[in-house]
Amino acid sequence: MIRIMTMEDYDEVYALWTKIHGFGLRSIDDSREGIERFLKRNPTTSVVTVKDNRIVGCILCGHDGRRGCFYHVCVDEDYRRQGIGKSMVVTAMEALRKEKINKVCLIAFTQNDVGNAFWNTIGWTERLDLNYYDFVLNAANITAFNEQ
Repeated sequence: MIRIMTMEDYDEVYALWTKIHGFGLRSIDDSREGIERFLKRNPTTSVVTVKDNRIVGCILCGHDGRRGCFYHVCVDEDYRRQGIGKSMVVTAMEALRKEKINKVCLIAFTQNDVGNAFWNTIGWTERLDLNYYDFVLNAANITAFNEQ
């Protein structure tokens, strides 16, 4: 069963994230407080899959009003190759469309062979014309940036 993710799912979802190979977690963004902020901003687009009375898959999905983004897409290794990932992707895409979002992107670590194979086989296009940049927002980094 696929349903909308709530904060009550956090502990179980976090435990799933920590057992996925090729996955990266951030202490602030993926903390209980970080996920609570994310879900409050995007209350209808993140999903979990429940099977055998436990969460076996998850997609954090949100948007900025223009483009959707998938984060932390995963399925427990014991439940893969059953269509769970694809079903969650479709559910999250339909939730974005209800909010008038017409394009979605995702980020997958280059070393995540299983994840990259999944996206390539279900019709997603790897963008080679873009560079992805990251900047950690804290006082020291902002000051250093301003002084350059």
